[in-house]
Amino acid sequence: MVNFQPTEEQQLIRASIASFAQERIRPAAHEADETGFIPPPLIQQAWELGIVQNTIPEALGGAGDMPSALTGALICEELAWADLAIALHLLAPRLVIEPVLALGNSAQQQQVLPAYTGATFTAGTAAVMEPRFGFDINELATITTRRNGDVILNGTKCYTPLAAEAQHLLVYARDEGKVAAFLIPRDTPGLVIGEREKNMGLKALATYELILNDCRLPASAQLHGSLSPLLNRSRVALSALAVGVARAAFEYARDYAKERRAFGSAIAQKQAVAFMLAEMAIEIDATRLLTWEAAWKIDSGQDTPHEPVSAATREACLAKNYAANMVLKVTDNAVQILGGHGYIRDHPVELWLRNGRGFATFDGLAMV
Repeated sequence: MVNFQPTEEQQLIRASIASFAQERIRPAAHEADETGFIPPPLIQQAWELGIVQNTIPEALGGAGDMPSALTGALICEELAWADLAIALHLLAPRLVIEPVLALGNSAQQQQVLPAYTGATFTAGTAAVMEPRFGFDINELATITTRRNGDVILNGTKCYTPLAAEAQHLLVYARDEGKVAAFLIPRDTPGLVIGEREKNMGLKALATYELILNDCRLPASAQLHGSLSPLLNRSRVALSALAVGVARAAFEYARDYAKERRAFGSAIAQKQAVAFMLAEMAIEIDATRLLTWEAAWKIDSGQDTPHEPVSAATREACLAKNYAANMVLKVTDNAVQILGGHGYIRDHPVELWLRNGRGFATFDGLAMV
């Protein structure tokens, strides 16, 4: 029987993250977007919540067990409700931690994971996206060749968060017809980290282009195993983040509509606005349920790699695609409800619309 009721522990985690998001992250969001800078004290305070460390088992120096996708979805929604760019910054280390946990051998785990169990924030990242039309994770243009037992990587990546400061880089490439992931040291000859990208949204998140020109790695740099479960965890994360952004926009527009008066009554009482708000609420709840179902199927073991399309893969793809459309529609409606005020930067709905527009191209930016 399907049961999406969070456990008592999950409810406590969600409440803790929601409180921090409301009290610390939301007040800093506007300034971070304007300046492109997230205050280090805020990052450190979030680190102390254990969002990252609690995904690493105690045997490897962490404070938890293998991460739950549903718990991760709850965390993602609350963080994104406060601010998407700050959320992605805080969650970036999981882009390398979870693949190493799931697919890394003992030597790779010992090499990578201890760096993320300390008392201060440590940046880590993964390079998935490529700067080309029609990007498909299964048809990567970044490729490998084998030479004298080594792996040679060539290609270009974009939207790589925190690349300039990341202690560990995980690069996805097409290897012998399949998607593979490789741990790349920062000082690898041929690896060039470009200037910080200037994006329409996510202005507080530092993302970079990576150029790989004959980057030679030992065969031991590769993570072995199916990447499908990891891609599903990324899809669930993006879906949950989209729900958080949409929920923020809906709540702000709803409250504005209740207070804004026109022709003697609140605009929330006007049929067109009321129907729009109702549809926004329905879409958000529908997407959350799709996301939770995908997360539940991952946690319940319905993500068998050898199946052509597992139950979790199907639900994760549905949730991600639906969420990308939903968040754009909801944030755009929020701007419309505010009218002229919706286009003014003093109101956050324009920020949520800019961020919401990018979900169709955010592949690999987060993981639960």
